[in-house]
Amino acid sequence: MTLDDLRRNRELLFWGLHTLGWSAYFITQYLGALLYEKPASYIKVVVAAAVSGFLLSTPLRYLYRWLWRQRPVLIIPIALFAAWCTALAWRAVINTSYARLVEDWMAKEPWYGIFSGTLSSTYLLVCWSGLYFGIKYYETLQHQRETMLQAAALAQEAQVKMLRYQLNPHFLFNTLNAISTLILDGQGKVANQCVGRLSDFLRYTLDQDPMKKVTLRQEIDALNLYLGIEQLRFGDRLRLEFDVDEGVTQALVPSLVLQPLVENSLKYAVAPREEGGRLRIEAREREGKLTLVVQDDGPGLPVGVELGAGRGVGFRNTRERLAVLYGDQQKLAVRFSRPGLRLEITLPFEPATQPT
Repeated sequence: MTLDDLRRNRELLFWGLHTLGWSAYFITQYLGALLYEKPASYIKVVVAAAVSGFLLSTPLRYLYRWLWRQRPVLIIPIALFAAWCTALAWRAVINTSYARLVEDWMAKEPWYGIFSGTLSSTYLLVCWSGLYFGIKYYETLQHQRETMLQAAALAQEAQVKMLRYQLNPHFLFNTLNAISTLILDGQGKVANQCVGRLSDFLRYTLDQDPMKKVTLRQEIDALNLYLGIEQLRFGDRLRLEFDVDEGVTQALVPSLVLQPLVENSLKYAVAPREEGGRLRIEAREREGKLTLVVQDDGPGLPVGVELGAGRGVGFRNTRERLAVLYGDQQKLAVRFSRPGLRLEITLPFEPATQPT
C-alpha cells in the first residue's frame, strides 16, 4: 500500500497514526522508567496509561468530526474542554493503577488527589487534538487543491476541444463548396475523388483527441490528406514544398496544429490569384525547441493590418490553443517573407520515444 492509498483511506490513516502515537508514548515512558530505575511493577502502570490513553482519546475523533462542521469560534473552547475532561478520566486511571500496583499514596491524599497531574495530561491531549485538526485541515486543503486542478483540467480540455472543433465546420464548408463547384463544372470524377479524400480526412479528425499529441510524422500525413483535397480544387495552381528534418519526425505536436495555418495561406495567398501560389512547410529542431513553418508567396498583409485581427480564424484559434496547451513555452510569430507570409510555431521539443 502506497502513501497515497493510506491518505485516501481515512479510517486506516487515523488508526495507523493513533496506534503509532500511543506506541511512541509507551516507548518513551518505558525508557524513562528504565532510566530512573523504577520498580518492575511500574511497567504495568505504563501499559495501563498507554492503553487507557488509546481508548479514552478515541471518542475525541468522533466529537471533533462534529466540531469540524461548526463555527470556528466554537472549535477551540470546546476542543480544550474535551481534552481537559478526557485528561481527568485518564489521570484517574493512571493514578489508580499506580496506587494499586506500586504505592498506595492515595490513602494520605484527599479524594480529588486521584486527578493530580491532569494539567500535564491535558497538554498531551491538546497536542493530540492539534495534530488531528492539523491533519484534517491539510486534507481539506489537498482536497480543494485537487478539485481546483480537476476543474482547471476539465476547463482546459473543453477550451482546446472547442478551438479544435471550431475549425472542422469551417473547413467542411469550404470543401463542400468546392465539390459543388466541381460538379457544376462537369468534373464528376474529380468531385468523387474529393469526396473520398474528405472522408479519409474527417475520419482522421474524429479519431484524434484534441488533448492528445501526435508525432510530427502523423501530423504531416494528416496534412497531406487535407492538401490532397485542396490540390484537387486548385490543380497546378497549388505548388507544395516540404523541408522536414528527419530527426524531428518523431517529435510530439498537437494534432492538426498546421492545418488551420495552411488553410489561411490557401485562402489568402493561393485562391485569390489566377496563377495560384507556392506553399512551403518546414520543420526543424533548434536548442531544444521545435520550429514549424508555414510559408506562402502571396501578397502578404496590407499595411497596418495584423493577422488574427478580424482576419484569419484559423490563426487566432491556433494561437489560443497553443497558449492553453503550452502557456509561455510556445510562440506563434508572423514574419513577412517578401513575397508572402511566414508563420512560425515554436514549441518545446518532445520526442515520442525517450532515448535509453
